[in-house]
Amino acid sequence: ALPAIFGVPKYAATLSTLAAEKGCSVATKSNLVEVDGEKMEAVFENMDTGELTTRKFEMLHVGPPCAPSAVYATSPLADSAGWVDVNKHTLQHNKYKNVFAIGDCNSCPTGKTAAKVAAESGVLYDNLRRLMKGKSLTGNYDGYTSCPLTVGNSKLVLAEFGYDGAILETFPFDQAKPRWLSYFLKKEVMPPLYWHGLIRGNWRGPGIFRKISHLGTA
Repeated sequence: ALPAIFGVPKYAATLSTLAAEKGCSVATKSNLVEVDGEKMEAVFENMDTGELTTRKFEMLHVGPPCAPSAVYATSPLADSAGWVDVNKHTLQHNKYKNVFAIGDCNSCPTGKTAAKVAAESGVLYDNLRRLMKGKSLTGNYDGYTSCPLTVGNSKLVLAEFGYDGAILETFPFDQAKPRWLSYFLKKEVMPPLYWHGLIRGNWRGPGIFRKISHLGTA
């Protein structure tokens, strides 16, 4: 239902070009409201006009809307939208100062991804330690998230961005360009990072590598 193929203009431009090259029709501001499996038809609502359009399909891949869990959405921890109400930089609850939240449950206005959790975990670690020592919180989450977008045979656009669409790319090359290297990172490097790093609490995201790779370029 976005007004563009992707929420960050830099990557949206690449994806729009690729879609045109491959002859793909892109329908923005369209919300899936009904699926008829027997007829192989899907009904979409135009978000501006409310007009309904029925489209035939052979394969339908659907990403359902993201919604908060009732476990916290109905608790005093939630904001008006149902997410755990935290300061978007310190990750500390805006009312209950002994509560922090990371991951899909919190109210930070950025993409809900594993990359987000990794970046938040380092901030959480630093701020919890400072809170327990009675110090002010200095850990600052910049909204970092990542969307690896496979766009062809062994080619991938590695989108990395933060709050308000700020580009936070790790490598000193244009990650909006489809590359085999980006695909290799997604296929061979990211799974071990997830299973042996993030899950075990040892991966805080690529922030330090971003600083190193961009030394002298800022």
